[in-house]
Amino acid sequence: MIYSVMTTSGSFIPPVVVPNDHFLNNEFFDVDGNRYSKSNAEIVRKLFEITGIRERRYITDDMTTSDMAHLAAEKALAGVDRESLDYIIVAQNFGDVRPDSRYTDMVPTIAARVKHKLRIKNPYTVAFDLPFGCPGWLQGIIMADTFIKAGQAKRILVVGAESLSRVSDPHDIDCMIFADAAGAVLVEAAHQTSGILAHMVRSDTYSDAYLLQMGRSYHPSHNGNDLFIKMNGHDIYRYAVKRVPEVVKLTLEKAGVELADVAKVLIHQANEKMDKAIVKRLFKLYGMSEVPDDIMPMIIAWSGNSSVATLPVIFDLICRGQLDGHRLHSGQTVVFASVGAGMNINAMVYQMP
Repeated sequence: MIYSVMTTSGSFIPPVVVPNDHFLNNEFFDVDGNRYSKSNAEIVRKLFEITGIRERRYITDDMTTSDMAHLAAEKALAGVDRESLDYIIVAQNFGDVRPDSRYTDMVPTIAARVKHKLRIKNPYTVAFDLPFGCPGWLQGIIMADTFIKAGQAKRILVVGAESLSRVSDPHDIDCMIFADAAGAVLVEAAHQTSGILAHMVRSDTYSDAYLLQMGRSYHPSHNGNDLFIKMNGHDIYRYAVKRVPEVVKLTLEKAGVELADVAKVLIHQANEKMDKAIVKRLFKLYGMSEVPDDIMPMIIAWSGNSSVATLPVIFDLICRGQLDGHRLHSGQTVVFASVGAGMNINAMVYQMP
């Protein structure tokens, strides 16, 4: 039987470390353009308590999203014949945004740029982008599995890359959440009994499509028509905590796997408090009150929220033994889950080969 296996991985974590005190001099306004009465020190402290973020990573001015995606792809393809790739899928949402302009550059696609930078000549290596909010990389993995199971591909590179620092409003307190990074994973067809066991996707657009959207700066005197990423944090929190555990449970049932047999739960690193609440509710759905301390690796404290990049980055760090206290071994079962703009949720059950 053919299974889809994640065989190699790579990531790029930008070198610029931005600590919380970087925002102490920002001018913060609410959605109505009113200046917050709380001091910036109070605002920064409260955000840390909610998100767990003490610092984040930004790319340098000489880089763009496609550069990060390429560097992560190079690591994932070390020792691999890149001409043998059937697809290159790049999950991203804003294209290449340069430091001197808020406009997104989407032509050619980031995937096409990555293929070009990789110097792949094979015209049948099909490269395309996947804009699916924060769950984009995991959706790319799900698509890769579908292609492989349908006999349309044997080797697919799935990349998640984003530079959210360039589309965040410095006058919106949520700007402190966002960060930049890229991660890549090679998915290959294998004759074995491990790999991707099941996946599920949910898309709630009827009432929740605009919980995350683009909008004007909150600064009432901001000039220009620039659009920045905006989110309704409270509603997103409630939505994610209620719906993500349900999707994960359905995916586990589809795979025929019990939660007690799961070694790790890798969740999109969006908000530490929210992620912990999601996992707690997941265990509650199974009638379990205690959540193992080591089941959910977290990197958001030092990485921030880099959208589509968070899952492949954390997976790569674990696979390379670079995340203290966390290892993955052959035969172990891992759950991947993500939630974001759309609103979209996806989950996958994976058994390590």
